[in-house]
Amino acid sequence: MTNDQTIVALATPTGTGAIGIIRLSGPEAITIANSVFKGKDLTRQASHTIHFGSIADGDMLLDEVLVSLFIAPRSYTKENVVEISCHGSAYIIESIIKLLIKKGARSAKAGEFTLRAFLNGQLDLSQAEAVADLIASNSKASQQVALNQLRGGFSNQLQALRDQLVQFASLIELELDFAEEDVEFANRDQLKKLINEINRVIGSLIRSFELGNAIKQGVNTVIAGRPNAGKSTLLNALLNEERAIVSHIPGTTRDTIEEVLNIQGINFRLIDTAGIREATDTIEQIGVQRTMEKISQSALLIYVYDASEMTEKDLNQDIESLQKPGINMLLVANKIDLLNGAPILLYFPAYGFSNLISISAKEKLHIDDLKSSIYNAAIKSQLNDDETLVTNIRHLEALQKTEDALSRVLYGMDSVTSDFLAMDIKQALHYLGEITGAVTTDDLLENIFSKFCIGK
Repeated sequence: MTNDQTIVALATPTGTGAIGIIRLSGPEAITIANSVFKGKDLTRQASHTIHFGSIADGDMLLDEVLVSLFIAPRSYTKENVVEISCHGSAYIIESIIKLLIKKGARSAKAGEFTLRAFLNGQLDLSQAEAVADLIASNSKASQQVALNQLRGGFSNQLQALRDQLVQFASLIELELDFAEEDVEFANRDQLKKLINEINRVIGSLIRSFELGNAIKQGVNTVIAGRPNAGKSTLLNALLNEERAIVSHIPGTTRDTIEEVLNIQGINFRLIDTAGIREATDTIEQIGVQRTMEKISQSALLIYVYDASEMTEKDLNQDIESLQKPGINMLLVANKIDLLNGAPILLYFPAYGFSNLISISAKEKLHIDDLKSSIYNAAIKSQLNDDETLVTNIRHLEALQKTEDALSRVLYGMDSVTSDFLAMDIKQALHYLGEITGAVTTDDLLENIFSKFCIGK
């Protein structure tokens, strides 16, 4: 990979808008921009300055622009960077980019600006990936997690672990040089203590993936129950809009309806499903089958039942059939407006379900309380602004491999020679290094940065 060429791309979304920003990065960025800019001599201007002028192709004026200069190494890529703010006409943007390419730049590949930032030491690999996560963030929580990683929270934690492990690896390598003298430089008790501590931190990071992935991707939340329990009415009440068709006729919903609800910065992907019962026709049978599939794929199940008609026996039977390992279940007693003020728990005195909330979806009673219960059932007070969360499957796999390698070190500490210990420690260091980019391959970088947008 070489950085000797100057690259150019549109850094703002495609389409017509008020402005478009065209970004150049590379050794000739300022020279190329200056060759088409009518105004001050850009090659004589200071870094981090903005200049008004125009872009012209010979005698043909293309647009009036603002040009921002960032002189190496004080830029996003640590190269010379020029950003041209022009009017957001697709024709103007295309014309300027074509002109810059004619003057010596080339079109940037997907993620190439951030790739150069990584290769030039501005960001490590996990921070570079956080840039893409930050761009794609669609909630306050996902934005905060990505921002924390971009600022180096995850990287600093991993680097501290890696530095300690490197010290012991060096001592064990030293033992190999004096193998004939049978000396021991690395204190085995201290090494065991360190590995246990590292595995404790890594284990915590691995466990955080479930929450981190939920924040990044959204929490799959299925609304299920028997026909006419009020599932679609509940979906409409949660969204505060008439999204699903509501009818007193059981079985109105025959296919799944999916919408996104943001609660306290977390996106919940709500899925309204067909009623659970013995199907009366082929179409309803398919709908019920899809309901069960969606339940098995969910992280949170909101089971809704008609509090005015459901018997305790039927309720317990449904819950027993629907409860699955790894799925949080929230029990919602609906239609309490039909109970004439009677306490809901009197109807089911033997039932001790902790995640139970009573509502009236039709009258929108206790809907805010239900939203709080949904949030608590899914997040379980795990979210902490200072906590490092793993959101990337690549990072998760590397951490799992690191944990396995360190477990082999612990297992063999009293029974294998130093060369085998050194081999497993090197493996652990390798996997930790893959996360931050201390260890990389061209294929790995290509796979990561190809998922970025062109102008980033």
